[in-house]
Amino acid sequence: MIAYISGTLTLKKPTVAIIEAAGIGYRVFIPTSTFEVLPALGKPAKLTTYHAVRDDAEDLFGFATDAEYNVFSLMIGVSGVGPKLALAALSAMSPSEIQRRIVDGDFAMLTRIPGVGKKTAQRMILELRDRMAALSDDIAGGASTQPDTAKDALAALQALGLSLAAAIKALRSVNEKYPDATSAEDMIRLALRE
Repeated sequence: MIAYISGTLTLKKPTVAIIEAAGIGYRVFIPTSTFEVLPALGKPAKLTTYHAVRDDAEDLFGFATDAEYNVFSLMIGVSGVGPKLALAALSAMSPSEIQRRIVDGDFAMLTRIPGVGKKTAQRMILELRDRMAALSDDIAGGASTQPDTAKDALAALQALGLSLAAAIKALRSVNEKYPDATSAEDMIRLALRE
């Protein structure tokens, strides 16, 4: 499979880019967030890609960041969510917002994505909640806590029986409501109240 495309950008539109590599122009479907960071035409460009092979077509989907690619890869694993719908989601929301909405169980916001109905949104939450939570680089949801402290608090909350998604949601809430709570003990105590 094709892991990435690196070459000269010859066309860019909000939904598609063409990158010429070794004399071949590769059409790559992209989210608008990737379009916004593409270089000028004629400049070198590199996109991480997902190569979708079906009976009637082969398509490349490209991403400027690993976060976009990771969220896309998880989303297409959900029944009823294909590459085009996952791309539409990344065009409507940032990867971190999609992660947050799924982890928080906010199906109402997910239904605002074109093509996502109530049942699809609920299925995404059910199937992806823990996997999206595990993708999060900033598990506490903010910069006021030290990463090791947040990881310790997360591990302790899971040891106490909370799921990964519930623990992350609780820590995110603590971080928003109590920015002064910087020790793992304080974070755990406050998270258990949420």
